[in-house]
This record gives sequence, structure tokens and C-alpha cells, in this order.
Amino acid sequence: MLGTVKSITIPAERFAHAVQKGEWFDGSSVEGFARIFESDMYLRPDLSTLVIAGPAAGGTAQVICDIVTPDGQRFAGDPRGVLARALADAAEMGFGYSVATEVEFFLLKGEDGPLRPLPHDSASYFDHALDLGSEVRQEMVAALVPLGIAVETSHHEVAAGQHELDLGPLDAMRAADQLVTLKYTVRAIAGRRGLHATFMPKPFYGVTGSGMHVHQMLTSSSADGNAFYDRSDEYHLSPTAQHFIAGQLAHARSLCAVVAPLVNSYKRLVPGFEAPVAITWAQLNRSALIRVPRISEGDRAATRVEFRAPDPSCNPYLAFAVMLRAGLDGIRQKLPLPPAVEENLYAFDPERLARLRVGLLPQSLAEALIDLRHDEVMREVLGAHLLERFIETKEMEWNAFQKQVTPWELEAYLDSY
Repeated sequence: MLGTVKSITIPAERFAHAVQKGEWFDGSSVEGFARIFESDMYLRPDLSTLVIAGPAAGGTAQVICDIVTPDGQRFAGDPRGVLARALADAAEMGFGYSVATEVEFFLLKGEDGPLRPLPHDSASYFDHALDLGSEVRQEMVAALVPLGIAVETSHHEVAAGQHELDLGPLDAMRAADQLVTLKYTVRAIAGRRGLHATFMPKPFYGVTGSGMHVHQMLTSSSADGNAFYDRSDEYHLSPTAQHFIAGQLAHARSLCAVVAPLVNSYKRLVPGFEAPVAITWAQLNRSALIRVPRISEGDRAATRVEFRAPDPSCNPYLAFAVMLRAGLDGIRQKLPLPPAVEENLYAFDPERLARLRVGLLPQSLAEALIDLRHDEVMREVLGAHLLERFIETKEMEWNAFQKQVTPWELEAYLDSY
């Protein structure tokens, strides 16, 4: 539920049994799964995810599993099952859902002190640095290839020690499978080189945080395949795309609880660092929540919608599921798309935003959870079982944070008061 990888290891000779019968595990030991009296769960391997890691990984193989109950039914708390239901809902409407992700992270080193960016890393956005960080990033890209993950581009990001890996468009289920494998692999490769890779959204004050921008497209069975493209529209957006964007804007505040799920996530969603703060869409404006990237003339297949609130701490199965269902809700209701806002929203005061009828994203995890609890579409897509456990866990996280006395408070108040 919290997006971290859980695994068991079995000998190769037992794999056939696992495929045929499933592999038992104790569901009560996993956050957000079953209660003690309903703890028996089975892992059912999805053979489409099977990869052979090869000699460098000790001749091991990896396969991602679905979770089923002893009677063979898919478990309601399985995040992969949540996304499968959302994709089935889209298929009933005649759509497939593809996503491409930009994953940002920091490479840190701690020598006799706290973890910090590499001491010699002074590179910035797109810099061609010849240093340990860039060398390790290339090792990560190479290690992902045998796992079936093709990184289209990789580069240094804005902050010292910050990097980005970009994955191409894939069916959302396959994309989510690749993301959980990518995060695990990146951390493992960094560890081998004495570094720490963190996907924490905002590890350092005063610099950019790490996001996971998601480029989305609905595909259809029509000749062109892209349900978002319309040559006659100013932004090349079809009515389907416009309703889809409107749906995500309408559910934006509750979406944040899932796509930006940490207390720390809301330290990233602040003005001044190219992260969204207002519920708007645009084409050129990178402070908008949703951006429609410009495409080359006639390149209808490239028409896509970029959702900029997610960060890499999220569970990608849940994130893609709620994003998809929010967009489909907009299509079902034929929600009108508000005007694009291309101005720099960071310079707008609350009164001006109010005049434009522009809402703001939640300023804390607590705010986002309130919106999530009252959003019926989100309740439907997540299911009552997972929703209640997610909110309960996140409220505990928020309450624990609220009780902390931070170094900032000590510095600001201890001497003065």
C-alpha cells in the first residue's frame, strides 16, 4: 500500500508450483493488507513480468505477483488489482491508458556526518558532468536493461546531487511494474558504490524537490490510436482530452493524497521551484498542475497530458489508478475545461487567484486526506478496504509529525522566548 517493494525468495524448482498453486504468505504482516484473522494470502505470479536477472545477480529471476485469497479471488487490498480494475473500466469505455514517467532522485553520501550531495557535485540541469554521480547513473541505466526497462533519457537535474531517469510510454500496468523495479534497482546500484539514492520528495531546504511527472494518453481503437488528438483545436486537444483534464482538475485535491502521499511531499508543492501549487492547466507554464506539451506539426501520436503533482514516493499502481479514474469521471460527466492559465502563478496573490476562480492544491497531507475521504470517485476506485487503511496509516503519520519539535522551531524560538 505504501509503495515499497515486498518480496520472498523461492528456489527455482519450486517456481512451477508457485505458478500453478500460488505461494502462501502472511498478509497480516504487510502494511494495509489483511487483519490477523484473515491473514492467509497467496502470491500468484504474473508471467508477463518474468525477467532473468542473469549471472551478475547470481542467476536469479524476478516476477511480480498478484495477491489472491485462499478461494482464488483477487484480494481487495492489492494495489495492482486496484489499477487492473481502473484499466478495465477504461476498456469498457473503449480506451487504453498509457503513461510515460520522469523519475527524479538524489544521490547522497554520508562520511562521518549526515547524508549530503556528493561534495564535488556542482552540476545543474542537463549539465554533462564527468563525476561519480553521472558514472553511477549510467550504471543504473545499464542495470535496468536486463530487467526489461529501457530508459529513454537520463540527465542531471537542477539541484546538486539530483538526477532524472525518463521512461517511455507504456500501458499503465507495465509502467507501474517497471517503476517499482526501477526504484529498487537504483537504490541497490547506489549502495554498491557507497552512495544512498533517495526518492524522498524534498530532502533539502531551498532547492528543488524530486517529482515524478506523468505524461498520460488515452488510446482508442480508431485509425489514429490517440484519443487526445484533434487537429482543429488550438492546443490539438480532442473533446475527450479536454474532459479528461477537467476531471483531473476537479479531483486534484483528493488525488494529491495518493500521488503525493508523504508529510514531506507538501514541502515540495510550494511556490518557486517549478512544482504546482494551483489547480490549473497550461501549455507553456511549468507552474501549472497539468501541462499539455507542444508537439511537432502532424505528430498526433505525441499528444499527451502531463500531470505534475506526483512524486516518486507514491505507489504507482494506486497513483495511476486514481489519475485514470479522475479523468474518466470528467469524460463521463462531460466536464467543461476551464481556460488555460499561462501566467506565472507564483506571482499571483490569493485575491487574484480567487478572481480567476483558481483553486489551490492542499498545503499539507492532512488537508489532502480530508479531501480524499469525501471524494466518492476515489472511494470507488480504491475500494473501502484499501481506502480506510490508507487514510488510517497516513493520519498516524501526520499525527506523529505534528508532535515533533523541529530544529527550525528550536532555532527560531528557544532563545527568544
